[in-house]
Amino acid sequence: MAELFMAAVKTLFKSKSAYCKTESGVITATQPMKKAGTVMDEAQVKLKVQALTKAYDLFKNKSDHLKTLVFGQRAASQFWALKGLSFEIYAGEAVGIVGINGSGKSTLVNLISARLAPTSGQLTVSGTVAIIAIGAGLKGQLTGLENIRLKALMQGLTTQEIAQVQQEIIEFADLGAFIEQPVKTYSSGMRARLGFAIAIHQKPDILIIDEALSVGDQTFYNKCMQKLLALKAAGKTIIFVSHALNQITQLCDRVIWLHFGDLKEIGPTKMVLQNYRAFITMFNQWSLTKKHTYQTQAKQAQATFELAPTTVRTKAQPMTWPTRLLALALTSLLAVVGLMICL
Repeated sequence: MAELFMAAVKTLFKSKSAYCKTESGVITATQPMKKAGTVMDEAQVKLKVQALTKAYDLFKNKSDHLKTLVFGQRAASQFWALKGLSFEIYAGEAVGIVGINGSGKSTLVNLISARLAPTSGQLTVSGTVAIIAIGAGLKGQLTGLENIRLKALMQGLTTQEIAQVQQEIIEFADLGAFIEQPVKTYSSGMRARLGFAIAIHQKPDILIIDEALSVGDQTFYNKCMQKLLALKAAGKTIIFVSHALNQITQLCDRVIWLHFGDLKEIGPTKMVLQNYRAFITMFNQWSLTKKHTYQTQAKQAQATFELAPTTVRTKAQPMTWPTRLLALALTSLLAVVGLMICL
């Protein structure tokens, strides 16, 4: 119970991401197509992304990283994982996200789920968000049952409500006696099953699935797909990240194709996947040298990308001087301890 309590406290006090609006320098991507026969008004928009960017600081050494943390100095170089995305996703819609590795798929879903803060741009989320990834949000030292209770506590459920949802999750995950074992002993498939079961029973408005259905057997996949289709029919929004294009075809109305930080295309599933498959086929026919040159040039464009001068960046909360001094003291202490261990 002590581990469960500490895990709950740590999760409760995680800092929330703050989003900053870009007033200019907007890079507009292709806008989503509206469903035939319907009127997409603002009330139906569950996710609105405008000129969204995300840059990661690149440090040459640990001292540069420390200077950034303590004094707020910007890193000498940055890598732009996202370079100005704009799109909307609506209620009751399932949208797939595809792209080769390094295109920014995980960065985008981490921004949507508030795990990361954007560098610039506007991200408006309407409703609650749950993310399903292999092992995402699960505490390895806790048992499967304790993880279920932790999530229920985080939602503010009563004892009676926890008992009800707990049994539903246990039955859906179908882990048998392993539900009483630490999650760190689970296989990747078992973690995915537990994570999926917990997430869908949170009844989020927006459900993000990040490669979580790529593991596990066909029986559990079919059960998950039936549940996802039911959630979609109930008006829930689903964002589905996967390299399994057949799964995207089965579930998604539209697809977002990310390509080295850019929004390459967004539109009906059949059209976008046809173009994406054509690119993958062409890419796989290239020589290793041509592939390497192409990827190097694309990554160089991400490293040299620049915002418009008038674009407003998201501002992190600066450290107060007492906090800075404490950080310096702790860093010095760790350095001394490390040196003593080496000696």
